[in-house]
Amino acid sequence: MSSSFLSALLVSLLLSVSAWGQAGFTQTIRGSVVDQAVQTPIPGATVVLLSANPVRGTMTEADGSFRLTNVPVGRQTLKVSFVGYKEALLANVVVDAGKELVLTIALEETVGQLAEVVVRPTLEKDKPLNELSTVSARTFSVEETQRFAAAVNDPARMATAYAGVVGANDGNNMIVIRGNTPNGLLWRMEGVEIPNPNHFGGVGMASGGISILSAQLLANSDFLTGAFAAEYGNALSGVFDLRLRRGNNQKAERTLQAGVLGLDVSAEGPFKKGYKGSYLFNYRYSTLSLLSKAGLDVGPGQTNFQDLSFNVYLPTTRLGTFTLFGFGGLSTQNIDAKRDSTTWTGEFDRYDQRYTANTGAAGLAHALNIGPRTYLKTVALLSGYENRSRTDWLLPTYVPELRAEEGYVIRKGILSTTLTHKLNAQHTFRAGLIGTQIGYELARNAWDAEQRRLVRTVNVANQRTSTLQAFAQWNYRPTEVLTLNAGLHYLRLALNGTAALEPRASVRWAFGAGQAFSFGYGLHSQTQNPASLFASRPVGDGLGTDVPTPRTNQSLGFTRAHHFVLAYDRRLTDYLRLKVETYYQSLFNIPISADSASSFALINDTDGFYSRPLASTGRGRNYGLELTLEQFLHNGLYFMLSSSLYRSEYQGSDQIWRRSRFDGGQATSFLAGKEFVLNERNTLGINIKMTYNGGFRETPINIPTSRKRGETVRFDSLAFTNKLPDYFRTDVRFSWKKNRPRSTRTLSLDVQNITNRQNVFGTWFDPQTGNTHTYYQTGLLPVLSYRVAF
Repeated sequence: MSSSFLSALLVSLLLSVSAWGQAGFTQTIRGSVVDQAVQTPIPGATVVLLSANPVRGTMTEADGSFRLTNVPVGRQTLKVSFVGYKEALLANVVVDAGKELVLTIALEETVGQLAEVVVRPTLEKDKPLNELSTVSARTFSVEETQRFAAAVNDPARMATAYAGVVGANDGNNMIVIRGNTPNGLLWRMEGVEIPNPNHFGGVGMASGGISILSAQLLANSDFLTGAFAAEYGNALSGVFDLRLRRGNNQKAERTLQAGVLGLDVSAEGPFKKGYKGSYLFNYRYSTLSLLSKAGLDVGPGQTNFQDLSFNVYLPTTRLGTFTLFGFGGLSTQNIDAKRDSTTWTGEFDRYDQRYTANTGAAGLAHALNIGPRTYLKTVALLSGYENRSRTDWLLPTYVPELRAEEGYVIRKGILSTTLTHKLNAQHTFRAGLIGTQIGYELARNAWDAEQRRLVRTVNVANQRTSTLQAFAQWNYRPTEVLTLNAGLHYLRLALNGTAALEPRASVRWAFGAGQAFSFGYGLHSQTQNPASLFASRPVGDGLGTDVPTPRTNQSLGFTRAHHFVLAYDRRLTDYLRLKVETYYQSLFNIPISADSASSFALINDTDGFYSRPLASTGRGRNYGLELTLEQFLHNGLYFMLSSSLYRSEYQGSDQIWRRSRFDGGQATSFLAGKEFVLNERNTLGINIKMTYNGGFRETPINIPTSRKRGETVRFDSLAFTNKLPDYFRTDVRFSWKKNRPRSTRTLSLDVQNITNRQNVFGTWFDPQTGNTHTYYQTGLLPVLSYRVAF
């Protein structure tokens, strides 16, 4: 896409809106004010609209609710205050004509009355929602996933703008956090673990090609990158702690969106007048599927996906509140090789491929306030994940021959209960139990190039096990400037009896005006991918007689890590913030080769079945320095400069310390944007993201052995000594928001990799040509979207 085309596009947008005059559109802001720790309503709190002229406000009712009517559309600023609580400042909340703005505002109780101290409300936009998270944690908003260039409503893609977070694949939302394996990431929703919430996810992966999660359902949520609080378990690298938005319980509203990724239909509203319950649904269907069904050529193969997500809020008078929530996604991709050998330029041109990935979760949450200072939340959730693939190789006669077949099905039932008790403003306690029942169905037939036959390496049906997690944590604030958190997490896997008790602790000292030091420590553990636990080496003469050997990998323990984090945070102005973090992570119990001296370590791989015998004796270490300079949106302008220097190393069974696959050495991201408010009807937005990362590492290919075996074979002794070229990419997003009576329309164009740079992804060996080839990441990709909210 040329610069002249982009200039013409911007000029046309400006000309098309210049004729519109002032319209005086208004909307309603309403919601509730609650205590941050125990979620009890705060009656009598003052809610002031600072951006109004003159300033005006209201007070919350007995149930903590408030309502501000006739608020002008655009970005507004609210201040919320109540005696005995810190004032909250909400800047740049977006008010649109198409939908009411419904907020839940949590206030933090002050320590003492502070009669002689004047506390000025400050903007803490990045402060995590979980008050027990002190280091390496921040909140993110749905509005950011919609505004940031190349985020395309996806929390994982948006997170690559943060320090220490690197995208691992342009065609996937896989992220590397502080040099760790992408599969060290934990996804949570409403306080419980959920399966990988992405379309086209691989076996055991925490990522995929397209997010299933709808931006229509998500509320502000937390993202953590290290030294997690005690309530977070079974994770090594990071946590997405997702929270859901409640539907409008007073007015029916709809959102329609059409774009390159899919067609979305969202609906929300009350069940009946006078009842405070609400529903919220979103359904999406692949645009490419629709075009293909219409007979249009959308490229090689057929790619289809659809998803549904929902949140139903059901409050009661005395029994607390019930919430039914969940999501589900179906995705398939089928590729047929051309039945014309003259068109084959490489080995992969002669494969038929069938791929299916389905995932979903449905939960019922119950929340109850037991008195004014105790909050109990219980969640029951059922989830499932299915991944199936089949690959056929075309013989010279074009007859397909089975070369690989996999089936991976995981079902979970989770029951979680968490009790939070606030003894007083200084002491808050939280404890919980999480029980998980897990069912496996695993099968794999793989092609052995040396034996020239299929080999069955996994065959597990109706295998069951369970995990138990328990945690307790204490938040202590002796003064307003000092916060201490301490806790324990316990994790046990019934399959092999492995258990871990993990201490966690952190402290934050706000020693000066707008300045703070923080330190955090945590011991963290993660169970292994079932595909690795149950894979085995076969014996026998053929597919029909192969009998798996004893499952040598079932005894694998948890991969574990000590996290140490030291941070300095400084507020330079009300809208400009500087943060520096340094960290050290000591990994141990990493699965490595058990029967030979090898460079292999499971942390270098992202998915799949591993049939080699493994032992939990490997070690690793990650350490680095991160810097973030961020200006929150002010006068229509925001930017974020994040940079990190890091090292990721590991040791296999050969006892040699090596760079890991994901050791890029450095990562820098610059994100910026400007909003142009032309009038009350029209707002233009221009956003840019520039990414410059050190290249990941790969192992050199042993060409003679690869030619002999007919597959890619690498030099084990030279593992990850090749550093790929550095990665550079520029993304630009243009948006035009138009308010009309009772509706808001947004047209956006995300141009990813606008310079069409060819970033190297890796190399592979082609048995047909006998040579190595380089394959590249995604080139220039425009993503167009049009949304109507009414």
